[in-house]
Amino acid sequence: MGEESAADGPRRGERERGPEVPPARPERPEPDRSGECLPERPARRRDQPGRRRIRWGLWTPLTGLTALVLVGAVLWLSGRAGAADAVWAVVTLIALLPAAACVLRDLWRRKFGVDVIAVLALAGALGVGEYLAGAVIAVMLATGRTLEAYAQGRATRDLRALLERAPRTARRRTADGGVEVVPVDRVAVGDRLLVGPGDVVAVDGVTEAPATLDESVVTGESRLVERAAGEAVASGVINAGAGFGLRATESAERSTYAGIVRLAEEATARKAPTVRLADRYAAAFVPFTLVLAGLGWALSGDFVRAVAVLVVATPCPLLLATPIAIVSGLSRVARRGVLVRDGGSLEVLGRARTLLVDKTGTLTAGRPRVTETVVAPGGDPDEVLRLAASAEQLSPHVLAAALVRHAGDRGLRLSTPTEVVEEPGRGVRGRVDGRSVRVGQLTGDLPGWAEQARSRAEAAGHSVVWVADEHAPLGAVLFTDPVRPDAPRAVQRLRAAGLTRIVMVTGDREGTARQVADTVGVDDVLARCTPQEKVARVRAEAGRAVTVMVGDGVNDAPALAAAHVGVAMGATGATASADVADAVLTVDRLDPLADAVEVARYARRIAVQSATVGMGLAVIAMGFAAAGRLPPVAGAFLQEGIDVLVILNALRALHGGPRPSD
Repeated sequence: MGEESAADGPRRGERERGPEVPPARPERPEPDRSGECLPERPARRRDQPGRRRIRWGLWTPLTGLTALVLVGAVLWLSGRAGAADAVWAVVTLIALLPAAACVLRDLWRRKFGVDVIAVLALAGALGVGEYLAGAVIAVMLATGRTLEAYAQGRATRDLRALLERAPRTARRRTADGGVEVVPVDRVAVGDRLLVGPGDVVAVDGVTEAPATLDESVVTGESRLVERAAGEAVASGVINAGAGFGLRATESAERSTYAGIVRLAEEATARKAPTVRLADRYAAAFVPFTLVLAGLGWALSGDFVRAVAVLVVATPCPLLLATPIAIVSGLSRVARRGVLVRDGGSLEVLGRARTLLVDKTGTLTAGRPRVTETVVAPGGDPDEVLRLAASAEQLSPHVLAAALVRHAGDRGLRLSTPTEVVEEPGRGVRGRVDGRSVRVGQLTGDLPGWAEQARSRAEAAGHSVVWVADEHAPLGAVLFTDPVRPDAPRAVQRLRAAGLTRIVMVTGDREGTARQVADTVGVDDVLARCTPQEKVARVRAEAGRAVTVMVGDGVNDAPALAAAHVGVAMGATGATASADVADAVLTVDRLDPLADAVEVARYARRIAVQSATVGMGLAVIAMGFAAAGRLPPVAGAFLQEGIDVLVILNALRALHGGPRPSD
């Protein structure tokens, strides 16, 4: 479908192939976000037995090591120092062996991380007989890993909930009027389904009766929504009322929820750049630590000082604070209707300054309707509309759907087109009843009646689709697509969130585009923009500042990929642009993006604050240790306090900061 605004129209019918949703999802270990050898913990559904036992299992290593340290303390207080040292030495070994194995494995893979400091500190404590210091380091490592695992579970709870709630079966009506339960991967387009009370809608479809739905999982909106018969319903929503019939419009693997599930899986599996930053940080921090420890030993002749420096420098739990903050941010934006692909995208979103936004379906409602059909002198409006709608039946463009729908409302009998070719941004051409028909943009000079129609449409802010044969234009169909009522407020909130430049890109005419731009309050407009020009503009803006691009369909996919952060608009965008988008707005509004930017900035600020303050305190303590003013045992307790403080500070990213918008 092409016309004056064809370049910015979303391809709502085209969908990238999403992931298949199997009848049962295999269990898999949670990802290691720290680069450490963390124990694998199987993911379990909420209704599975043993969940509470596994939750307690997270704390077992820390509890066991702490108990052994306390046993050693009791032995020491009772005058049995030798036995106490033996217990503390065992605790140190328990921590040293797996940590050393992990470091050796990483070195074999040519990975060099800060874990080597922890191994050297544990080995050094054993070597100089500072068994209590080694035991405290062991408890410190266990504390960091336990808090990280706990925070990880809290932060990814909402994302895991998406995976757990993925529909696996559907009730399908049979030819004889019965109902059978089938796996969702056996549901085909056109199947008639029955959605019972409390059921999760398995595939995208159209209701056959009025329905009351809870769409909070997909859209982030907590209130119930009433859908009339014939309205589109996304998979993943819950039937909150009586049972209703649903005709499938997509298979399960290409439905909305499948795209969201895939993004959720990737969001829980990928590592944030701040996690990788820990490994890069090791390239400078580890040599600095070793040099400082060596200087303390060389200048004093006391190897214990070197061990004290290593003990204080042990930063593994400290550097876990950064991914905790980022993953916590992922969880919060998911609750607000924005599913971010990974921590890296969230971190970049927190630095964004420029926003480029598509017009149709983003700032406007995305549900255009025909207002008028203008024809050449002597022409028949219904025949022109019939020819255009017939040619457009195979197009996924939003205006094509509106045109076909309008022709159906007028009772026009459409013909099946042949030799159909669609040129993105320009239009559709084909043959209808043996007659060559072109629908979309026109080039060259226009006859007088067409110029008048264009002027009238431009004055009213309408989009125009031209209908022509091989000789001359036959008529024009005028569309209106009103500005979203919430769009001006959303633009204001985006500015308040820290975006300093907002640009609207559209394939529409300059006049229509300016009307929308003036209404919503953007800084600049790029009109009559082809998909290639959108990419060029995104790249130009990205060269000046961190840039976000918001679009709502396959047409916008190249521009989404070119931006620092590409955001797909609405549940349809979640499937259509899943391969290139870094985030998806699961509700068709821009407000949640402002929430996401605020949360991303807050999470990034907490992450940087945690790393900077924690490492600063550690470096100061290392100086005292090198000077002989901080023995290994005291240094171990001090580092334990610093690490726990910083990790708890990172947990602030789960709460606090910006509040959800009204």
